[in-house]
Amino acid sequence: MNIKEIKDMVSLMNENGLMELEIEKEGMRIRLKKSGPAPEGYSGPILIEKEKTAEAPQVKEAQVSAGKAPAGNTIEIKSPMVGTFYRAPSPEAPPYVEVNQPLETGQVICIIEAMKLMNEIKSEIKGRIVQILVDNAEPVEFGQPLFLIEPV
Repeated sequence: MNIKEIKDMVSLMNENGLMELEIEKEGMRIRLKKSGPAPEGYSGPILIEKEKTAEAPQVKEAQVSAGKAPAGNTIEIKSPMVGTFYRAPSPEAPPYVEVNQPLETGQVICIIEAMKLMNEIKSEIKGRIVQILVDNAEPVEFGQPLFLIEPV
């Protein structure tokens, strides 16, 4: 990694209100962390991997935050960043998840495109999709509810 890439990471953090950013590239891992209070609803680091590495093949992932249950026994999965919400990996592909579908921990549930990077969002809870709150290709804000999940 060079200094320009690090500056780009800092810009990404500032533009999206991120407190932490961790990237692994070509076997090198860099972690940037801002000091100060975290934004409301922030639950931990947000990981964005620019490209896969040979030594540690991983998928792009972003940590999702589970909010308080808005009604009954449901949990909100919120957007970890500002970007464009996509339900499927491509326009022709089927959506990652549908309403009433069982959901496993670590399962990809959507993609959020931020600054030309496609970030797979994974579920951190096991349950069932109750409601999808965002339409495909719709812009989303940090902390905006995306899904309602009924935990199992």
